[in-house]
Amino acid sequence: MSSSDGYAGRLVFDGECGVCTRCVDWLRRLDAQGRVDVQPYQREGVPASIGATVEECRGSVQWLGPDGVRRGGADAVNAVLSVLTGTALPSAVYRASSRLQERAYRWVADHRGRFPGTTPHCRQQPQDC
Repeated sequence: MSSSDGYAGRLVFDGECGVCTRCVDWLRRLDAQGRVDVQPYQREGVPASIGATVEECRGSVQWLGPDGVRRGGADAVNAVLSVLTGTALPSAVYRASSRLQERAYRWVADHRGRFPGTTPHCRQQPQDC
């Protein structure tokens, strides 16, 4: 991802997950300026486009930011929020509490089928996957 393609970065999520889809829908509403390119990992070539494997994308949300660094899990969420808010505060908070945030992220990810979500992206938009 580079500024030449019009995006600040790419967020790769699980398009078969209703909770993930709900979060991405919220992010898209927050991103009125279209700074974040959001893609399901199920779309061919998307994991490789950020230097990730399908398994890494299946395990947690992935972010490739303008600095060229790929982040996963809670670190990725905080990096996206930093871009969208225009402040480093979310990333600074992450650095101070990364272990706790990663544990919370992992617990939610491991139990995501138990949370209310919405129709998963890949069922709503099968052509994207």
